[in-house]
Amino acid sequence: MREYTTSAPRPLSLLLAFSPLLPFTQRAPSLSCLSSLAGTIRRAPRPPTGAGPFTGEEHPPAKVMAETIDLSGDGGVLKTVVRKAKDDAIAPSDSLPLVDVHYEGTLAENGEVFDTTHEDNSIFSFEVGQGAVIKAWDIALRTMKVGEVAKITCKPEYAYGTAGSPPEIPPNATLVFEVELVACRPRKGSSVGSVSDEKARLEELKKQRELAAATKEEEKKKREEAKAAAAARVQAKLDAKKGKGKGKGK
Repeated sequence: MREYTTSAPRPLSLLLAFSPLLPFTQRAPSLSCLSSLAGTIRRAPRPPTGAGPFTGEEHPPAKVMAETIDLSGDGGVLKTVVRKAKDDAIAPSDSLPLVDVHYEGTLAENGEVFDTTHEDNSIFSFEVGQGAVIKAWDIALRTMKVGEVAKITCKPEYAYGTAGSPPEIPPNATLVFEVELVACRPRKGSSVGSVSDEKARLEELKKQRELAAATKEEEKKKREEAKAAAAARVQAKLDAKKGKGKGKGK
């Protein structure tokens, strides 16, 4: 069994979202600045033919699913499943928004590796849908299940646009990632159980509100019926008095 080491978000251009597509407040320090603090960025060679997607150990190649899916609808984010997850595998969700991944990123133009977790067998973690990574990743990871390996091709508008992220990623670069979804987790401070309990509480509260609304509507209906009955009795008395008056006149 492989041992994974969990690391803080890697000081690399992809994962710190140093992108012109993100608001200024979400941008991270420059790559050169981070490199001086975190050490020299290491590049791993591309895995040899037939190697496992993340260990580099030789074994029979995984079955490749030929279908390519256009996740963005405009060709900007394309996904090809390299290794399918089990049918009962979990996926990122509102209750499990934190994901752990292995990945390798290359430039589509020349296949050059610009970032990888293969070298030190580390795990990169982030919360899906919060703009912590490039837009293509937020879109693609939502479609994956734990254990799945997929090739994600990202056009510039879903990655780093016209500015790129020098020196590793040039302007208008199309990027290709091979990503393995290792795990999905709840947010820090919560658990699957507590999330389930909260959902149950909200559902019970909803039922109570619906019951209260139904009761209120029933009471309103009864008041209207009582009012109508009282008006009918008053009208009956008036009609009776009129009838007696006409009898005396004759």
